[in-house]
Amino acid sequence: MKEQLIIETHRLEDLPQAAAKMLAFGRDYPVWLMNGEMGAGKTTLTIALCKALEVVDDPTSPTYSLVNEYRTKADQAVYHFDFYRIDEEEEAEEMGAEEYFYSGDFCFIEWSSMIPNLIPDRHLLVEIEAVDESHRLIKLTKNG
Repeated sequence: MKEQLIIETHRLEDLPQAAAKMLAFGRDYPVWLMNGEMGAGKTTLTIALCKALEVVDDPTSPTYSLVNEYRTKADQAVYHFDFYRIDEEEEAEEMGAEEYFYSGDFCFIEWSSMIPNLIPDRHLLVEIEAVDESHRLIKLTKNG
C-alpha cells in the first residue's frame, strides 16, 4: 500500500498550515504532480508551497512560459511547471524538462498528464478536489 496523506482546507487562510503538512510528508520527493480540474487550486496551492519553502521571488503561474524558476532564502532552486498549453510531449522534452525533474530540486508540475512519459517513477502525486468554492480535499500519494 502506498503511503498517503489527506488534508482538508475550508478557506485560503488554511493554505499555509496545509503547505507545511504537505512538505513534512513529501520533503524527500522533489517531483510533485499537482493534479486537479481547471480552477481546483493547483497554482494557488503551489504558491503556498513556495512560500512555505521561503521562496524570495513572487511566485506566479507559468502558463505561458512553461516553467518559472524561483530561489529560496537558502538559494535553493524551486521550479514550477504548467504544461496545459503544450501540444506535444516533445515540447517539454526539448525545453529540457527531464533535466529539471532529475535535478533534485523541487519541481511542482501542473498538467503532468500532458507529459506522461517524462515523469520520474519516484514522485509525489497531489490530487486536489474542489468540493465547493472554498473547500478542498488534497490527497498526497508517494510513488516509487
